[in-house]
Amino acid sequence: MAKFIIFSAPSGSGKSTIINYLLTQNLGLEFSISATSRAPRGEEQHGKEYYFLTPDEFRARIANNEFLEYEEVYKNCYYGTLKSEVDRIASTGKVAIADLDVVGGVNVKKLYGDKVLTVFIQPPSIDELRNRLEARKTDTPEKIAERIAKAEWEMSFATQFDVVIINDDLEKAKAETLRVIKEFLEI
Repeated sequence: MAKFIIFSAPSGSGKSTIINYLLTQNLGLEFSISATSRAPRGEEQHGKEYYFLTPDEFRARIANNEFLEYEEVYKNCYYGTLKSEVDRIASTGKVAIADLDVVGGVNVKKLYGDKVLTVFIQPPSIDELRNRLEARKTDTPEKIAERIAKAEWEMSFATQFDVVIINDDLEKAKAETLRVIKEFLEI
């Protein structure tokens, strides 16, 4: 397997903002599109936001060992990273960068060791994370409470990642992440 960069973080940590920043830095990175068995939402398109598979197609690919990692989040609702997607990106001379849940990130690291860089983006505190989620105005108070509980659980995995970036200042976090990625890529 070629080099692979994995980001994990609680919702609201700034992970997507940092990944999108890295993709504009001419580092030879390409975002790895995940597969899911859920239905497309809104304007989502197969091969753009996700590779949309039926639950049966997803299970068949699991049986064929086609995933680097996967998880059944709810009954018949799977998410995973196809080996073929990472290979497709590597075949273009680029390095795949992915957004995985903490368990997937840790498991891929265990399998592929030094070929994988795992980066955990951590909010400065749970209170700050709650403030960010509330400021988005996209979730109910119940959903925010659910996200906070999940974030506390996810943060317990941070020590298993190669690098932990505390996003208390976005520009500083972007610069620190860029430095770490360049070092991994030997740029």
